[in-house]
Amino acid sequence: MIHQVKEIARYPASTVLITGESGTGKELVARAIHHLSDRREAPFVEINCASIQVNLLESELFGHEKGAFTSASQRKNGLFEEANKGTIFLDEIGEMDPAMQVKLLRVLEERKIRRVGGTKNIDIDVRVIAATNRYLQGAIKDGFFREDSTIA
Repeated sequence: MIHQVKEIARYPASTVLITGESGTGKELVARAIHHLSDRREAPFVEINCASIQVNLLESELFGHEKGAFTSASQRKNGLFEEANKGTIFLDEIGEMDPAMQVKLLRVLEERKIRRVGGTKNIDIDVRVIAATNRYLQGAIKDGFFREDSTIA
């Protein structure tokens, strides 16, 4: 396992999916990849995707513009912007809503985000590490997780 972590850390733009049961150290593996990489001096930002309401997750990840919704009294950078040049760790990605999966897939493909209520794309340079304790192949088969969203 340590050899794999070191190998993955060598590739700065790699996107990583860590799977395993709860309590097996997925976050520790994510932190090790970050700390062994060239991104170690940049931020390591983490979010538990299951702990945030679906309607708030987009704003947390991508930020929002002033006036984008009722309580948006000022512009807020999202976690992807906060992690720029570093690593974002998306824990419990298997719990993510399918509509949000599509938005995340677009970010992975284009390396750009758009704040909620925004009109301009923002370039980002972020390594994405995701983790889940769910068996994603089963979740795909059951229609809870999009096949094209699996991070490999």
